[in-house]
Amino acid sequence: MAIEVRIPTILRTYTGGAKAVEGSGTTLAELFTDLDTRHAGIRERIVDPAKGDQLRRFVNVYLNDEDVRFLDGIETKLTDGDNVTILPAVAGGALETRMA
Repeated sequence: MAIEVRIPTILRTYTGGAKAVEGSGTTLAELFTDLDTRHAGIRERIVDPAKGDQLRRFVNVYLNDEDVRFLDGIETKLTDGDNVTILPAVAGGALETRMA
């Protein structure tokens, strides 16, 4: 089963600079474990072992453009040909300055 995983810039050091990699698994949990066998350390950046191997709070994962938090989270089922996108949450904005 081949699943394309799109990698954000911040995690590309684990994939040798690759923007997308292939992995396999019947769930996201299995997919991330599979990815870690070829891209050591990437799983720990996505999954938090201290929280029962749940997705890290500031990492968003999409299955075919749908947020997996609204599906079954880390246990979301995968099928051949699926696309998984990993996106770090981004915060911030413009600082407003006022003159007196």
